[in-house]
Amino acid sequence: MSRSSLRAEDVVAVMTSFEHALARHRDVLNRLNVYPVPDGDTGTNMHLTLESVGRELAGLADRSDMAGACKAISHGSLMGARGNSGVILCQILRGMAKTFAADGETGDAEVGAAELAAALGEANVAARAGVMKPVEGTILTVAAAAAVAAADAVATAPDADPPEGAGGTPPGAGLAEVADAARAAAVEALWETPKLLPVLATAGVVDAGGAGLVLLFDALLEVIDDRTPPDVLPLPDAVAARLLDGSGWEAAAALDAPAAVGEPSGQDVGDLRYEVMYFLEAPDHAVPAFKNVWAGIGDSIVVVGGDGMWNCHIHTNDIGAAVEAAMDAGRPRNIRVTDLMEQVEEESWVRRAAGAGASQPEEDLGPPPVTSVVAVATGEGIGRIFHSLGARHIVAGGQSMNPSTEQILQVMRATPGAEVIVLPNNKNIRAVAAQACELCEKPARVVDTAGIQEGFGALLEYDPEAGADVNAETMAAAAARVVAGEVTQAVRASDSEVGAIAAGDWIGVSRRGIEVVAGTVADATTRLLDRLLTPSHEIVTIIEGAGAKPADTRRVTEWLAEHRPELAVELHHGGQPLYPYLLAVE
Repeated sequence: MSRSSLRAEDVVAVMTSFEHALARHRDVLNRLNVYPVPDGDTGTNMHLTLESVGRELAGLADRSDMAGACKAISHGSLMGARGNSGVILCQILRGMAKTFAADGETGDAEVGAAELAAALGEANVAARAGVMKPVEGTILTVAAAAAVAAADAVATAPDADPPEGAGGTPPGAGLAEVADAARAAAVEALWETPKLLPVLATAGVVDAGGAGLVLLFDALLEVIDDRTPPDVLPLPDAVAARLLDGSGWEAAAALDAPAAVGEPSGQDVGDLRYEVMYFLEAPDHAVPAFKNVWAGIGDSIVVVGGDGMWNCHIHTNDIGAAVEAAMDAGRPRNIRVTDLMEQVEEESWVRRAAGAGASQPEEDLGPPPVTSVVAVATGEGIGRIFHSLGARHIVAGGQSMNPSTEQILQVMRATPGAEVIVLPNNKNIRAVAAQACELCEKPARVVDTAGIQEGFGALLEYDPEAGADVNAETMAAAAARVVAGEVTQAVRASDSEVGAIAAGDWIGVSRRGIEVVAGTVADATTRLLDRLLTPSHEIVTIIEGAGAKPADTRRVTEWLAEHRPELAVELHHGGQPLYPYLLAVE
């Protein structure tokens, strides 16, 4: 039987259903990203944001208290928001929670059709208020369409203005009808996003954040009307076909598209390289000036929060200025910087690592050292190399699957040794690792390793009998001497500073960005080495991934023998997915 109103426990159930839906569809949402190399971003960020909401709701003492539930939704989404999509979703949820809780101070508030429509309207306003330069063709467009449709459903319902004192929900304007109208409008707006944002048309996709938001309406209808959520995302045929062709994954089965997605426009993905995020503790009156500073140094700016705590997101080329602006306004914390051109680990990496937790060494490493090393990595061969170099424990993870503070902390506490060094091996994990070190009872330090290659380099200077401070200094210096590169395959067409990229091309990437584009993996690897190597280098380490072939490896080693015969070449099998070759030059 369809519900005529939602109580607090129903709102909690909607959030739970939404979290489960994001978990189910995370892989496909990640594939809707527009960068030319595989990355896991939007779906993962939205799911992690809802996971944080779920943890807050799990701690409620009374699930029948609407005000308490809405406070948990607001706080959980603010503190757990990750990435541009997660921060905007946070603002949408906070806008809805604000409306739901408006009459909930006594704990007995109920959400009817009119309240749901008002909540979606407030969510739309809040989401746009948090974005410095709203862009159509994004999750903002989908949220706006849903809000308008919900309001229209209430306004045009029969007997929309019942006699004073009659109470109840107007006939024809029930919760299910409002949620239905919102979902239908959201799907229609989603399919229109490529016509509004040329970069989506170029990639042949719809907006990933908008697609994720549709799942919120599926969750509402599951709780309101006992409907089973669809097994697939409502994607146009052309989009589903591109996902399947580009990845080999079992993409979502598509609905019949009402219109063509749009022709590619050739527009580039963007010139702003870094994503900077942090929490900002600052008085509310200081935030407008802070936003003005950010407006001059970047784009994709989202600043949400209030009451002295703000979640801030920007794409920029000036990391220092982005952080200094926060210091002028208040106190930044949990700073995360992502190199958008290096987001090349993707969802299959996540699936291999998810649930793996921390791996134990396969053999007894003897008495506990003074300082133990905990490394974040994935791939069986990679793990063996880390263990052989002295790392006691491996925390499964990478760029697309960032382990939590709790996961890293648990391993740090369990590892033998009086002190601990953590190798995050990824810029996105640096802040979480630092937070784990602050919470750990043992003296603990992070060595800022940007990748697996730097992690291996750092361990060459690891001294088990020295303290964490000494090791942190010497290992950081060793990591800094490593010049790292990696080779992966483009999953869609795009442009880059070194030329056009076609789907299937091989890309050589350094810490500076995309260095080479080639037709074969061997050519990409040798050309990347040619750009990385200088006369002062002495050692090249080649780490073969799951896709490396003996013939290609032989071509690479023969090229080195011919062009740089003085170099010492070390070859290891790491087994990492998606990267046939990781390179480290020292």
